[in-house]
Amino acid sequence: MNLILFGPPGAGKGTQAKRLVEQRGMVQLSTGDMLRAAIASGSELGTKVKAVLDRGDLVTDEIVIALIEDRLPEAEAAGGAIFDGFPRTVAQAQALDAMLAKRGQKIDSVLRLKVDEPALIERITKRYAEQGRSDDNPETFVNRLDRYNADTAPLLPYYREQGKLSEVDGMGSVEAVAGSIDAALSVVA
Repeated sequence: MNLILFGPPGAGKGTQAKRLVEQRGMVQLSTGDMLRAAIASGSELGTKVKAVLDRGDLVTDEIVIALIEDRLPEAEAAGGAIFDGFPRTVAQAQALDAMLAKRGQKIDSVLRLKVDEPALIERITKRYAEQGRSDDNPETFVNRLDRYNADTAPLLPYYREQGKLSEVDGMGSVEAVAGSIDAALSVVA
């Protein structure tokens, strides 16, 4: 099963993806984690990625798609992928569909974690204080949220038209959100 966890930064996608990895053995393909690893490597790519993320902007489609494509064999061996933070645009969604189709795969389900913006700001501020992630700086978060609303929100109708979109209230406890996700996935499986 290939699953997309969809929602704005701070919605809890990473937390829920890690839980699904533990329970289902799938591979989490977190573009955020992959990009942070590139930054930590000190490579030329990592330096470019850091500058982009520090501004609150998104890296190019080409970079993100290449990172995802490199990890697909691992996901296939595990029985599926949880895409966390990707796709962010309709162009990326189309590229993902094409990549998967070439491999005889598809996206089976898209789960949207719905949260409100004031709650997101609180989550990001707390995460920034606890983890110090530069992309969680409260000042850059506003830019990230604006970019999400402009670029990523159009994915809702894209996946809704395919009949793959389910919405989950992301404002509950981690356990409540997990239960809602499990219920939505039981319909797909």
